[in-house]
Amino acid sequence: MSGDKSRFTGGTELVKSSSLYREFQAEREEILRHKWLESEKAGRDIGFEHALADWIVRHRLKWRRARQEHLAQAHRGR
Repeated sequence: MSGDKSRFTGGTELVKSSSLYREFQAEREEILRHKWLESEKAGRDIGFEHALADWIVRHRLKWRRARQEHLAQAHRGR
């Protein structure tokens, strides 16, 4: 049974070190930042779902393009 747990833990670490997971985390941080900013403007918590939908419509494409360019520059700089 303990072998199963170590395989799961190793799998979790593998996922967390993947570029897909890092991109998910970076996008999530941007959505949470957007939620905070928009909640401050509204004077109330707008909720994650509202912030997510709003961020996707208003900011996602530009953010992804800028992020890809930043990552490409960082990769070229190695």
